[in-house]
Amino acid sequence: MNSMNFKDIKQKLFPIIKIISTTLITSAIGLELWNLQTSITNNQLPSILTPALIIAHIALSAHFIEAIIAAYYAPTRNQTAIKYATYTFFVGTVGLLELWENQDIAAVSSHKEE
Repeated sequence: MNSMNFKDIKQKLFPIIKIISTTLITSAIGLELWNLQTSITNNQLPSILTPALIIAHIALSAHFIEAIIAAYYAPTRNQTAIKYATYTFFVGTVGLLELWENQDIAAVSSHKEE
């Protein structure tokens, strides 16, 4: 039986997570904009969308916090803060994991040079 290590799993799973996350976050933004538009025009979203709107609020808030963390740490990882924050906002935790992985690789390289 062929066992896969974390690196193999990550290489196969992260691209899928990125696509799904970007699609869902973009949909959540669209749902929020629709909700805002209905509020401005004194209409209401269909009640069946209320659970989706709650999930969208939570997801957007979590991704926003992740983006703030990414913006804070990106310059210490030789990344542009706004670009990496935007990337992390859309891909979520995967973006943060990649950011820290890049630092871990850089740390290992610097230790080898010493």
